[in-house]
Amino acid sequence: MDWYQTLFEMIDMRSFSNLWFWIALAVMWSTASHWVLGVPFDMVLRARRHGGEAQVDLEDIVRINVNRLLYISHVSGLWLLGLGFFVLTSLVLLGFAYGIEFAQALLLLGFPMSLVGLLSLSTARLIRMEGSSGDVLQRRLMRHRLYTQVIGMVAIFVTALWGMYQNLNLGPLAG
Repeated sequence: MDWYQTLFEMIDMRSFSNLWFWIALAVMWSTASHWVLGVPFDMVLRARRHGGEAQVDLEDIVRINVNRLLYISHVSGLWLLGLGFFVLTSLVLLGFAYGIEFAQALLLLGFPMSLVGLLSLSTARLIRMEGSSGDVLQRRLMRHRLYTQVIGMVAIFVTALWGMYQNLNLGPLAG
């Protein structure tokens, strides 16, 4: 017996019926909502509660991450945008024109995260333009986290619906 066949019989390689896909989806969105512009959200809460040195630390790390994001977008933003559109378009074609479930799963992971990336870039530009600090910076980061969580909830809902549809359509009960 071929070892490929044995492996694929023992491990379900379909994306939407695989537990690891759903674990990866949950971890991805949990991480995305915890790290706001590369800043752990507990730093925002600590600065909100205690102020002082915690606020200075928050402003420093936000300044560093905002400068980094804006530098990357300035230097290679168009190339990254083009590459992102190429990858997402390829996944759409492979997933829905050719029916490859793995490409559908990657698209359902990648497209919403690309929206979060664009949201992060927009928030970084706003922080730089406003010169945000103190309560304004904290509110801006909390709003960014809320938007990220909303995108995540919609993405998880759509992914769950599509995954259930795929499992019912292609699963062992589908005749």
